[in-house]
Amino acid sequence: MAALVRLGSVCHRGVNPLRSVLHARLLVGQQRDAERPYLLTTKIHTSTPSYSGSGSKAASLHWTGERLVSIILLGLGPLAYFCPGPLVDYPLAATLALHGHWGIGQVLTDYVHGDSKIKMANTSLFILSTVTFAGLCYFNYNDVGICKAVALLWNK
Repeated sequence: MAALVRLGSVCHRGVNPLRSVLHARLLVGQQRDAERPYLLTTKIHTSTPSYSGSGSKAASLHWTGERLVSIILLGLGPLAYFCPGPLVDYPLAATLALHGHWGIGQVLTDYVHGDSKIKMANTSLFILSTVTFAGLCYFNYNDVGICKAVALLWNK
């Protein structure tokens, strides 16, 4: 309120009101923060998460593995297009299943909470990934394979 009264008195004298408002707000903001210096430190959480610990090397290796699988998938795309066959189909099945497993695992980590729910979700994910890999291998062995199947879909 005092800032509004002061602003009103300044406007009658022909001073730029925008500059005065910014200056008045800056002074009020500094005064408020000076009165309560603990304000900024209460917003910072310094406790360590329950999942962190000595596994930082394992997390780094996992991150590196995820990037390596993504790069392998980038290389398998053109290879599958130019020379389709079982030598490309099986590595493609493995990397697709692993890439999907890690991706869905990250979604579960973000959205599933509670010990029993996490165990059930991880078990379901492991079963889904195993069935996916087995299904892709079965398709590669008993049918035309992933590369030729995609080529047949594009031809029609």
